[in-house]
This record gives sequence, C-alpha cells and structure tokens, in this order.
Amino acid sequence: MKPILSILGGDMRQVHLARLLLEDGKDVMTWGLEQGGAPKGVSLDRALEGDVLLLPLPVCRGERLNLPLTDTELEASRLWPRLRYDQLLLGGMTGDLGRRLMTDHGLTLLDYYSREEAQVANAVPTAEGAIQLAMESTDRTLHASRCLIIGYGRIGRLLADRLLALGAEVTVSARKYGDLAWIQAWGCQSVQTGALTGQLERFDLIFNTAPALILDGTRLRETREDCVIIDLASAPGGVDQTAARRLGRQVILAPGLPGKVAPRTAAAAIRDSIYHILEERGEPI
Repeated sequence: MKPILSILGGDMRQVHLARLLLEDGKDVMTWGLEQGGAPKGVSLDRALEGDVLLLPLPVCRGERLNLPLTDTELEASRLWPRLRYDQLLLGGMTGDLGRRLMTDHGLTLLDYYSREEAQVANAVPTAEGAIQLAMESTDRTLHASRCLIIGYGRIGRLLADRLLALGAEVTVSARKYGDLAWIQAWGCQSVQTGALTGQLERFDLIFNTAPALILDGTRLRETREDCVIIDLASAPGGVDQTAARRLGRQVILAPGLPGKVAPRTAAAAIRDSIYHILEERGEPI
C-alpha cells in the first residue's frame, strides 16, 4: 500500500515537490503552501494524518515551523505532540532536532538535505545562481575577471569549473593540501585560506562558500572598493557585515540560492533524496 505523503509548509521548493510527487502518481496532501498555489491543499488536522510528513528546509525559523507561503504561524512545540510514533518525518537542515524529537516524543525525523546526492544536486543551481548574481552586479564581463572562490567543497568545485568555462581568471582557496593540488590540476590558481591576507586587492569578484568568518575587517580593508563580494554560506556567513558597511564594500548575501533561482530543480533533488530514504528503509514508495 502506497504511503500518504503530507507536505507541511516550506517555500516554492515544497510547492514544486508536491507537483512532482503527483506527477509520479503519489498520494499527496499539502498544508501551509496556499500562497504558492500548491495542489491538494487540506486542513492541518487532515495533513497530520499522513504516513510520511515532509517538513520544510530548514524545518524551523526560530521556534516556529518554516511557513513563508501562508499567513498562519505554528509554534513547532505545539506540532510535535500531535504526531504519532509510527509516522516518518523527513525535513531539511534538521540539526539536533531529530535527536530531541526521538528523546521527547518518540518521533523519527531524518534529514533529506544532508545526503550527498542532495548536496551535490543543490550545488549546481547554487553555482549557476552565483554566476547570475555576479553578472547582474558588475559592469564587466566575467571573461578575464579575476575571481576568488573561498572554499573548495561541492559548490566551490562547480563554481570554479563554470567560471573557467566563461574565461575568468580563477583562484580558489582551501585549507587542505590535497584540495590545493586538485585546484591546480583543474587549471586554477590556489592559495591556502589561512594565507589570504595580503592577496585580496587584485580580485574583481570574491565568492565565499566557507561557513566561517573568513573576510573580517582586516581582510576586507585589503579588497578594492569596486570588488563585489558574494557570500553563499549559510547564516551568519563568512563576511563581517559591520566592517563591510563601514568600509563601503558591496556584499551580496546569497544563502539558499537553489530555492530562489531554481526551485523546481531543487525540488527534484529533494524528491530523489526522499525516495532513496524510503527505499533504504524498505518502505513502500
């Protein structure tokens, strides 16, 4: 028997997720997505009867369920006691919430976003979105622009590849010697992240992907006034915003790009991750 999938809240990624699941012939209900035109909208009471509850990415904003597409607010602490122990909860960027829900309520919450296939799939629209922001924010072509990418994770690798294809001069910073070797092998210049001080003045564009404060006041003072800095890292990001404002540096905060620039693609990545979780658990799909 196919499970009933209930999608509770979220952004346009969850709206597209509902449509993709319906296209696949799944039994779907949605709640908290009415402003995005989501199909199969039902009451909260009805949605909570689903076998698998698909929660937003991230699950919560502060103490509330992440509900940007409805005027309704829902304290997460009021939701969990209403759920059954035999329901499977799947959410994104869950942090330690899964452990707490199991301890306090006996609920199983798994993170569909933490899986490698989801991370790689989301890195693609992030890289493309970063390039779009760069083209919109500068008065020069990316071709021949001097670009620095801080961090050589999934996003850094894909972004470097695409900037090289556009003819940019690409430098990538990393901490590990192995990563520095790969950076050079792929035709980029490399620099250790800890050795960035004294090398920042030459860049037209800086993309930060590292989830740690890298561009502090001292390093920001070395950047040119016309340098565009695009911070792709999740909050609080990798740039000292106070120092950047004081110095008059242009910093574009761009976390969560997949949901903004390519929500259908991001939704497909979530769907695939959900299917993989259910398959691995031996659950019907």
